Amino acid sequence: MRFLLTALLLIETVFVSAQPALNPDTVKAGPFDMGKMWTFDTPPQEYFQKTYGFTPDQKWFDEVRLASLRFADYCSASFVSANGLVMTNHHCARESGTGVQRKGEDLNHTGFFAKTFAEERKVPNLYVDQLLKLEDITTRVQATMANGKSDAEQLQLREREFAAIKQEYGNQPDWKGLELQTITFYNGGRYALYGFKRYNDVRLVLMPELQLGFFGGDPDNFTYPRYALDFSFFRVYDNGKPLKTSHYFKFNPNGINENEPVFVTGNPGSTERLKTVAELEFDRDLKMPYILQLLRNRAEALQVYNTKVKNDSIQNEIFSLENSLKAYGGQLDGLRDPYLMARKAAFEQQFKAEAQRLEGSRGQSKLSTGSGRSLSEGAKAPVSRFDINLKLWDNLAANVSELRKYYNDNTYLSPSELARGDLLVFAHLLVTYAEVARQNPGRAEQLRELLETPKLTDRGLEEAYLAAHLSEAQQALGNDDPYIKAALNGKAPKEAAAYLMNNTKLNDQGYINDLITKGPAAISGDNDPLLALARISVPRYQRAASAVQQINRQQTVLRSNLGRLLYEVYGTAIPPDATFSLRINDGVVKGFPYNGTVAPYQTTFAGLYDRYYSFQGKFPWSLPKRWLNPPAELLRQPMCFVSTNDIIGGNSGSPLINKNREAVGLAFDGNMESLPGSFIFVPDKNRTVSVHTGAIVAAMRYIYKANRLVIELVGK
Repeated sequence: MRFLLTALLLIETVFVSAQPALNPDTVKAGPFDMGKMWTFDTPPQEYFQKTYGFTPDQKWFDEVRLASLRFADYCSASFVSANGLVMTNHHCARESGTGVQRKGEDLNHTGFFAKTFAEERKVPNLYVDQLLKLEDITTRVQATMANGKSDAEQLQLREREFAAIKQEYGNQPDWKGLELQTITFYNGGRYALYGFKRYNDVRLVLMPELQLGFFGGDPDNFTYPRYALDFSFFRVYDNGKPLKTSHYFKFNPNGINENEPVFVTGNPGSTERLKTVAELEFDRDLKMPYILQLLRNRAEALQVYNTKVKNDSIQNEIFSLENSLKAYGGQLDGLRDPYLMARKAAFEQQFKAEAQRLEGSRGQSKLSTGSGRSLSEGAKAPVSRFDINLKLWDNLAANVSELRKYYNDNTYLSPSELARGDLLVFAHLLVTYAEVARQNPGRAEQLRELLETPKLTDRGLEEAYLAAHLSEAQQALGNDDPYIKAALNGKAPKEAAAYLMNNTKLNDQGYINDLITKGPAAISGDNDPLLALARISVPRYQRAASAVQQINRQQTVLRSNLGRLLYEVYGTAIPPDATFSLRINDGVVKGFPYNGTVAPYQTTFAGLYDRYYSFQGKFPWSLPKRWLNPPAELLRQPMCFVSTNDIIGGNSGSPLINKNREAVGLAFDGNMESLPGSFIFVPDKNRTVSVHTGAIVAAMRYIYKANRLVIELVGK
């Protein structure tokens, strides 16, 4: 085995050394490295005309905006009929759907279809938001921030101004009754106020079985060709009746052709494409490896636990962790790709050069040198005249260097239950309480309300989380670290975790009550092993957290200034990072080379059955009984397709529409090559994976017999 490993390493070394060396000086930034997530505040009419040969007017964009929805606070959706029918993904609906199942039902196993309006089930606490009003508030917010004399004061003034704006607009007739939200673009380069109409009466109409909605499971996640029916339907009710709306996307089950332009409208959650190279290197070296390690170890612990309990909620948590694990893994691969990082560096140099030229053309501007100051020292220039700070990149890099110093203590010693387990975090809270009680008895009384002994989900799961934490901390902090020495005491992490769990009394509420009654001195002097660990970790974490908080405040203001500079230089030619606010992005239906062959632009139901039989019907490629004898006509129907659109988490449930504002698809995933999209968009490799609207209609017609929905959507 050792010989084989050596041989493989040698082969890899020869292969790598045979590749042409990357010359960063020859790498150029791509025209869409910052993405295509255009805002409805400044819709890209001229760009669409130039690129696709059609010029949508303002009414086109208004209708698209009004047909688009935010599905709770985590997904996207859209109206697809005049009777308030809402389309979103199965994976967005999974918790909502199972939340309305009744005794004896298993909707993950059977799926759900309401044959009549009366059978549509209201989902408690579910809502959808429709964006009705938009207002630019940039000048007002930036003028207020300019009065701040420090980073912290600028941010405080910004939050106060946000609150004042919402209160003021909330009393205006056109905005009254709307859900108001301030939106930050370009990290603070622009600001907007959005007003949403919130619909709280949302009812489940149709949800496929989990085996179809999540067909292929984690192995097929972020891959293509793909065969998943990741769709669901809900309906909005108004005063107890289906909502009547003229703003919706008509269904077109035959509307996809290769190289046809398509548009995604939805709420992309978060991207970080404006981050500097120094910040991305921090993510690559520290943040992403830690997150991946954390997710992997916790998912494994939950899998072991769920073999005993077989709980749907735990299984959904595992699905979520595995999804995140694959997503962050793809991001880290992208950050470790020298070519992609060279493209980011090339854009940074290009941006600096453009800013330098702009500064030179102004002639009289003073350069800002203070960290986090958006104006030159003491100046109060008009907000429309932004003083360009060409040292922003240096200041951001210096802050990142400081963050690296505090990263381990701030991360591995933080009071996070996912990272350190319930009991060790509870020990952290007890030690903090004792310290506060000595210094500020009034504040201690507030903390005391939180001192309720955690109810452990499972002792074995708690021990597994603790063992994982000790292993992760040992690797990061080193064996000579005082915390690691005290925690392990010469044992391996797994053995040490077992010892700590066997000897702690922090799961005994009576014992805790006695400690608190005796006072801070008793807590500080108690020899419980978890309390002993917390007494080492708490002061270190507090010092690190305080430093990181201050650095992050500086970073927020610096990033805001960098965003203002980006907008000053490029205007709306570069769209802002995603902020879970409504966007529209463009692309074309297009396959791509993969695995030595070519991925077709669309797949068919025949491929679904090929996967089923190829894996002998084993989960996650299993199928419900009613799917096992399909009519021949179904096999020919399209199922999924790919396009070059720019999406990220939060876009789940976004409709794909054509130039006629017809729904032709439903976005639910990306390919593996799309995962670096958090920090760079590479349209020649990136693909959005969608359910074909023809597949949705075919499934309802041939399998679910949902004729009333087919008629509602396509009229026959």
